[in-house]
Amino acid sequence: MGTGTFVRERYTSNNSGGLVRGFDMPLLVVVVALVVFGLAMLYSSSWDFSLGAYGDAMHMFNRQLTWLGIGAVVAIILAFFDYHHWRRLVVPVMALTIILLIVVLFMNGIRFGAKRAILGGSVQPSELAKLVSILYLSVWLYAKREYLHDVSLGLIPLGVILGLVGGLIYQQPDLSAAATVLILGGLLFFLAGGDLKQIGGFLVIAVIAAWFVSSISLTGQQRVADFMAGIKDPLQASYHVRRSFEAIVNGGWFGVGLGQSQSKLTGLPVPPTDSVFAVVVEELGWFGAVGLILLYGFLVWRGLVIARRAPDMLGTLLASGLAIWVGFEALLNMAVMVGLLPFAGNALPFISAGGSNLVATLAAIGILFNISRQRGEGTMSDDEWRSYSAVAHLRRWDGRRSLSRARRAQRANQSTTQD
Repeated sequence: MGTGTFVRERYTSNNSGGLVRGFDMPLLVVVVALVVFGLAMLYSSSWDFSLGAYGDAMHMFNRQLTWLGIGAVVAIILAFFDYHHWRRLVVPVMALTIILLIVVLFMNGIRFGAKRAILGGSVQPSELAKLVSILYLSVWLYAKREYLHDVSLGLIPLGVILGLVGGLIYQQPDLSAAATVLILGGLLFFLAGGDLKQIGGFLVIAVIAAWFVSSISLTGQQRVADFMAGIKDPLQASYHVRRSFEAIVNGGWFGVGLGQSQSKLTGLPVPPTDSVFAVVVEELGWFGAVGLILLYGFLVWRGLVIARRAPDMLGTLLASGLAIWVGFEALLNMAVMVGLLPFAGNALPFISAGGSNLVATLAAIGILFNISRQRGEGTMSDDEWRSYSAVAHLRRWDGRRSLSRARRAQRANQSTTQD
């Protein structure tokens, strides 16, 4: 028996029991905890805002429950939908997403200075675009994994894909969503085994593009200027961030108690959506905030565990990208609220009011569950096992040694076969 065959059989035998056909229970537990926590905080942060905006204190909470039901159904369907089928479906799904992003640009409804939603403001295609971009890039990178070292077949097509999606999102304008798509694309290219020199070039281009966008965009200029002023003196930060600071300082270590926030009643901008983390800290204190951060960290960790156990490289890329996306969204929202990043109007996953983000996030969780249910069932070629090893270990600095061992294993296998 060759060494490569032995490695695959040992991997399969070590993962043949337990949850091979079942759900990843730690992931299920943390998702349920985040959903319950999110509903409690949404009700606390939304009742006054909802009463003033809609005349019904329960309007936003009830709408979130409706979207939660839709998202749960989507997650269950995707949990039983073999993720390998995305190889056939991802192109038409991406085409539909691009059409929706174009449709948004022709809509008349402007909210908070941007055109981001369709169907009466209920659906934001930019949230769908983040999810679909991960699916599309994972499938594309998996199919092109042997050619990623070639700039004309690797980095340039990747830049075209990301530029098209990110450019359409930027036109809304939604700077944070466009940046998220670009960052996730670069990360997936890295995890797929892209050449480090190309990755360095991608980063340089991304930095130049970010500088250019912030220079010509009035929104970007204002946000960067407010951020720099806040870094020098917190009292000179934007009004939104100053009110967030006020809520956080008021909460202290242990908070003022669930439902007792005063900032949500005295001018904290959109407490149920962008500013919900400030309400969390004010009501539950830094201990509550740290607990929430740990939940997100645990979710990302479980996603990376699922990625490591995935039966093929496609599953690894999907699981890594989806888990890191959810964690990145949470990190971005929280960092903005404490003044560590320029303002970005992205949602806090599972917590912020908003059906599009909630459904997209639950869809990602459903795909993670499907990947976890199939662990150890695939068979990979030696080439794919080498790429899989690099990705599963997230391109650690000992990656070269791992690849070298794989090559030695392949040569040993060939030698055994010849004997």
